[in-house]
Amino acid sequence: MANIQGLSAANMTPCTPSMDAAREALSTYFGYEAFRQGQEVLIGAVLSGRDALGIMPTGAGKSLCYQIPGIVLPGLALVVSPLVSLMKDQVNALIDAGVRGSFLNSTLTPGQQRTVLARAEAGTYKIMYVAPERLADPLFREFASRVEIPLIAVDEAHCVSQWGQDFRPAYTGIADFIESLPKRPPVIALTATATDKVRRDVSVLLGLRNPECVVTGYDRANLKFGVEKLNPKQKRTRIAQFIAAHSGDSGIVYCSTRKDVDGLSGWLAAEGLPVARYHAGMNKAERDDAQERFINDDAPIMVATNAFGMGIDKSNVR
Repeated sequence: MANIQGLSAANMTPCTPSMDAAREALSTYFGYEAFRQGQEVLIGAVLSGRDALGIMPTGAGKSLCYQIPGIVLPGLALVVSPLVSLMKDQVNALIDAGVRGSFLNSTLTPGQQRTVLARAEAGTYKIMYVAPERLADPLFREFASRVEIPLIAVDEAHCVSQWGQDFRPAYTGIADFIESLPKRPPVIALTATATDKVRRDVSVLLGLRNPECVVTGYDRANLKFGVEKLNPKQKRTRIAQFIAAHSGDSGIVYCSTRKDVDGLSGWLAAEGLPVARYHAGMNKAERDDAQERFINDDAPIMVATNAFGMGIDKSNVR
């Protein structure tokens, strides 16, 4: 793995990495020669010690807006994320890129959690993903008071506002955690969806201080919506025809009920198609296996309820 200290530019001090260091990290770890729209402004704000708020569509590269600062800043950057699957995917991708990443969530045993915290305190990691509920844990707060935290990133930041408070009430405690730290770090909040009101809520409820705000728009030119009106008896045949016409692609078929997921996935499998299924009625081992098969293209067709998909990073979903 490349030496983090080796990313320093000549005009840069260890405490204030420059955009040159950020660009070098972008190239060294992620293979890109230039930032996408909005990324450089947000990263520059964070590196200068300023809070930031980014409203960018899915696929626009929000993760790099905190991963790059996490790499070049000294200490351990914390990323608050509501999705276990996203944490796992992001950390795996970081490790593959040569970045020392980790996550701390309920999928780890108490012993594994203690090991992660001990390694983090010893400086093993640059970036750690945590669930918002973790921030209220006295043991975690004690840990956070002892380590250098140069940045806190809040992913899916819209969860602090309106319906999000019901979805993950712990998001409302993030500001309290930030203020409890011995030294307040810059905070960056990121989401793909935010009205003007939600944007204001995010800024106020997270306690952002004069944040740099970047809104890159919501248009996704590579997405298409279509509607077909079918007799219910025609649905399975039409789905099979569509899959056959896109045999080189990967995709997700969403069903409204678990029963429909089981029925359709079983029927597609009987037709000889490489299919996996995913819903909340399956046990964790089954869900994890289905997700891995989908991610690795062993089962490029996923039949699922809306319990699946959010936070899954897969480049060839069509």
